[in-house]
Amino acid sequence: MMTQTERLSAEWLDWPGTRAVMAALEAAKPGGSRFVGGCVRNQLRGAKVDDIDIATQLEPGATKAALEAAGIRAIPTGIEHGTITAIHDGRPFEITSLRRDVETDGRRAVVAFTQDWAEDAERRDFRLNAIYASPDGQLHEVVPGSIADAIKGRVIFIGDADQRLREDYLRILRFFRFNAWYGAGMDADGLAACERQKEGLTRIAAERIWKELKRLMEAPGPSEALLAMDETGILDIVLPGATASETPSLVAVEQGARLEPDPLQRLMAMTPRRVRDVRQMTTHLRLSNAEADRLTAWADPALAHVLGADAQALRQMFYRHGPEAVEDRALIEAAQLSQGEAFQAVRRAAADWARPEFPLGGNDALAAGLKGPEIGACLRSLEADWVASDFTLTRGELLARLSSRTG
Repeated sequence: MMTQTERLSAEWLDWPGTRAVMAALEAAKPGGSRFVGGCVRNQLRGAKVDDIDIATQLEPGATKAALEAAGIRAIPTGIEHGTITAIHDGRPFEITSLRRDVETDGRRAVVAFTQDWAEDAERRDFRLNAIYASPDGQLHEVVPGSIADAIKGRVIFIGDADQRLREDYLRILRFFRFNAWYGAGMDADGLAACERQKEGLTRIAAERIWKELKRLMEAPGPSEALLAMDETGILDIVLPGATASETPSLVAVEQGARLEPDPLQRLMAMTPRRVRDVRQMTTHLRLSNAEADRLTAWADPALAHVLGADAQALRQMFYRHGPEAVEDRALIEAAQLSQGEAFQAVRRAAADWARPEFPLGGNDALAAGLKGPEIGACLRSLEADWVASDFTLTRGELLARLSSRTG
């Protein structure tokens, strides 16, 4: 097992941007900056590292000055909390001054800057996120057990779990998110604390809730975490009326079809398919317009049962509702009915489908002598005939029908 006397061996330590940013910080305060958080945790776990976070004993103004002196762009992205983002060749490096909490209200904190690595570590959420590494990769285990937690995937709060949650109630969702991604069995004490503090989530902005939930539901296997949220009543606070009971069967269908995790499809599986419930969910989570439109299309009462539909019926569904909505509905039905093969058949049909273009338009109706609302009504009727024919009626046949209806 790796200890604090060992060093990380990581490609990202030698990225030109990593070396340049660390060199700038080291020039201002030798030995005063270390990597922290996800980059260290993921490297210990052998997982992909995308984002580089750095903790520094420099205060924000000094951090910004050090970067600019080295010709590195510095953006004060969260300066009230000590965060400066360095940009090197388009890659961001988030640099935060060591800090301790002075005052917290469950949503935001007033902080004071410090030189003490232990103070900085103690205000973090989980032990596996409080591991530091020097520019050369040497590990610093400030919180005992943190390196072993990262390697084994244990999500354990630092210090008193209730206190950590009262500092920021969003950590309740982070507990389940990290368990979904890394968890090696849910920590009973942490879970109990989350249940005790769950009402605090009502104080968190909907946008922050949905952002955290999406990251949770992007995990390859989120079932255990979501079921635990359901059993403790936490799920009903963040997603009123939702249930995680069908999540395991959904994941099984996804894996059988080799699908990438889709948070919206997982949200669909947890939401009753009733228009009022969908509207409540889109409002409660402050979904984007695109997300709300997709959820609404999936729940459209006009979209009939998909699994088992014949080829012609599927083509009509694709035309009327779009292949994405039909595939979404088919996936959720497959999860409910454990019919993965039937879902695969719908996917193949959607991949082979190309939207046909209705052969008539407004000018044809005008030429036939129609005016005003008659134009739309007649064209819609003829389009319905065309769809019912499995898109086989020709333009000539449709013009003949148009003529007969206006003669």
